[in-house]
Amino acid sequence: MSDAANKGSQKVAVVTGGSRGIGRACVVALAEAGYDVAFSFASNKAAASEVEESIRFFGRQPLSIQANSGNPLEAQMLIDQTISQWGRIDVLINNAGITKDTLLVRMSDEDWQRVIDTNLSGVFYTARAAAKVMMKQRSGCIVNMTSISGIYGNAGQTNYSASKAGLIGFTKSLAKELGSRNVTVNAIAPGFISTDMTNHLPVEKILEHVPLGRLGSPEDIAKAVLFLVTSGDYITGQVIQVDGGLTL
Repeated sequence: MSDAANKGSQKVAVVTGGSRGIGRACVVALAEAGYDVAFSFASNKAAASEVEESIRFFGRQPLSIQANSGNPLEAQMLIDQTISQWGRIDVLINNAGITKDTLLVRMSDEDWQRVIDTNLSGVFYTARAAAKVMMKQRSGCIVNMTSISGIYGNAGQTNYSASKAGLIGFTKSLAKELGSRNVTVNAIAPGFISTDMTNHLPVEKILEHVPLGRLGSPEDIAKAVLFLVTSGDYITGQVIQVDGGLTL
């Protein structure tokens, strides 16, 4: 099917930070569910190409865009290129995030600002651009990736926890703004998920506090995303913790 014929006839999703970890799992799950998927990536073009092939495997169309969502121009470009390709956006998954962990008294201005710019401002820039599209469509679903660190805090992560706590307030406020246009806005708070970001953590000590006795997988998070996207029509402004019972 040509792009012209396909434009407007399929469901379209956008995932930030979609080339690895949780983002990649979300991209693949959405493609399997029948979505054409645009995703951003930071620098690894080989990984992005592999994700494109995974999307094509399910008969859907990929669009990979090298972009930093913490840059307002690049965030807008991500949304603009998606609209140019398909003419609509049904789902936005704000997943891109970084950590720069250290104690507050040792934290540099740069490490504070980079985490806030990527994890919080990046969601603002991307959601603002996508919300304008969804409001005109009078439909859409936005899922923001927060963290249990944003709910309960974590020593050595004042920057990360602040950014993720900010996302929770952002999610609830935006849900109230967009509800009348049939756009849902929710957040998912992963616990300890087996990704590059958690490889350096003391797993055995963590598992002592996880009732399910294992780290989560990126696919565990993708399943929660898919639930909100496909079955969450009457769910908005919520934070869903996917943490194996860690925070009980």
